[in-house]
Amino acid sequence: MTDAHCHPMSLAERFPPAEEERRSLGIICAASSTTEAEFLCHEGLSQRARAEGAAPVLPCFAVHPQMPRPGDAPGRFTFFLELLENLAAGGRIPALGEAGFDLYGPEFRATEELQDLLFSAQLEIARSYGLPLVLHVRRAMHKVFARAGELKKLPAVIFHSWSGTAGEGEALLRRGLNVYFSFGTVILLNHKEARRCCARFPPERLLAETDAPYQPLRDREFSRWADLGLVLRGMAELRREGGGPGDLRAADLEKTVDGNFRRAFGLPA
Repeated sequence: MTDAHCHPMSLAERFPPAEEERRSLGIICAASSTTEAEFLCHEGLSQRARAEGAAPVLPCFAVHPQMPRPGDAPGRFTFFLELLENLAAGGRIPALGEAGFDLYGPEFRATEELQDLLFSAQLEIARSYGLPLVLHVRRAMHKVFARAGELKKLPAVIFHSWSGTAGEGEALLRRGLNVYFSFGTVILLNHKEARRCCARFPPERLLAETDAPYQPLRDREFSRWADLGLVLRGMAELRREGGGPGDLRAADLEKTVDGNFRRAFGLPA
C-alpha cells in the first residue's frame, strides 16, 4: 500500500511501534516535514528502510502555511527556505511538501500576505529543481487557480486531503495540470463533497493517505498506518456506489493507487 501524506515522527510520539506497523503492512509513505529535526528523523527512517530492504519512506520538506503567525516578518523563514533549497539541490527530497494556503479562521487569514510570499518562494524552488509539490489548501482554492500556469510546469501536483469541489478538481484537470487528489479518513466520516469527489474523479488521479496522526477516525485519538486499508476499502465502495469512472474492487483500486503514487513521486513502476 502507499500513503501519500503522513507525519511519522509525530505518529511515533503517540504510537511508539508505528514504524514496526508500517513495515509489517509494507506501506510506502511520503513523509511531510516542517522542521529540520523532523526532516532528519524521516530521512533516517528512509535510510534504515533502504538498508534493511523495508518499504521506502520518502522524506519531504516545506514551510507549512500554518507556520506563520500574525506579526511575523518574512525574515523569520529565511532559514527554512534556505534549508529547503539546500535539500532540493542535494537531491535529498523527492517532493516539496506540504506547502500551500490556509485561510480557515481569522488567525490564518491574518497571515495571508506572508503565506503568499512563502508559497511563491517555494513554488520557484519546486520549479527550479523539477520537484512534485504536495499542497495543503483550505478555503483558498482561488489562489491555486491564480497560479495554475506555474503549477502546470511541475512534474506533479498532489493535493493532500483534497478539500475542493468536484467541479474545481475537474477544472484543474482541464487546464492541463498533472494533478492527483489524495483522500483520507474524511471519506469515512461522511464528508459529503470529499466522498462525491472520490467517487467521481478518474481512477488514475486518486491517491490514499492517513495524514497520521492528524486525521483520526471517530472515537480514536490519532490516525495510524492500519487505517490505510480502511480508507482504500472506503474509496472502492464509494466508486461502486457513486457510479464513477472505473468501478474498482478494493484490491484493484490498491494497485491503481500504487501506480498513481509511483508516477506522482517519480518512483519506478
